[in-house]
Amino acid sequence: MSLDFIFARVRDFILGLLQRAEISVPAPSMAQCFLILALLFVPLLLAVELFRNRGSALLNIAVTVLGTLYVSLFFGSLIGIRELFIPEDFPVFAHFAVTGFSASEEVAATVYRWGGLTVMVFFASIWLCDSAAYFAGRAFGHHKLFERISPNKTWEGAVAGLLFAVAAFILGKVVLLPYLTISQAATCGAIVGVFGQLGDLAESLFKRDAGVKDSSTLIPGHGGILDRFDSLLYASPLLYFYLDFVVF
Repeated sequence: MSLDFIFARVRDFILGLLQRAEISVPAPSMAQCFLILALLFVPLLLAVELFRNRGSALLNIAVTVLGTLYVSLFFGSLIGIRELFIPEDFPVFAHFAVTGFSASEEVAATVYRWGGLTVMVFFASIWLCDSAAYFAGRAFGHHKLFERISPNKTWEGAVAGLLFAVAAFILGKVVLLPYLTISQAATCGAIVGVFGQLGDLAESLFKRDAGVKDSSTLIPGHGGILDRFDSLLYASPLLYFYLDFVVF
């Protein structure tokens, strides 16, 4: 499902191979491709469970579908953010004095560079949010944010994380991302500051329900891969939609 976010590249590659083989087939849209994969994926899981006979079939299917959507699809939206920055999808005429129907190589390179920088600012905003929430919570935190799920998180830390996430995106706009307005940059930071922290709570909920402290032992002392990227997973789809449907 993550391949849907590089749909144009995959489509052009496959169609190129088919054209060289003189084979003509209709090309589905990105939405149709996603729907085809989803509609094939669930029946395939059901068929596998008919022969697997291990544990609860309902639980096995639910966990597999959620895992695919939560990790693959949400992480894929990070790729989607990067892939928004091509002249075919980016509002080139709003930011460059472009004549004709296509952007120059220089303009295309600038737009694509903005995509990489946007992802970098996104990461920096998340890391600053997490760090600010942690240190402010330890220093000033008195009001529990969600004690049932994560007893160490506080409202004071959450507010500090939100403010630093917004500040990071505004600074990123001033230094690296001229295509954003200040209000758009602040909104991007708010998405990170609010939904990134909700993603952290959701990961804590999963671990508490599973009865484990860390999501894995791959990164000693850091709680595992999902613990490092839970905020990114939750915020990526929302940032993708905001950039695609509002900013662009």
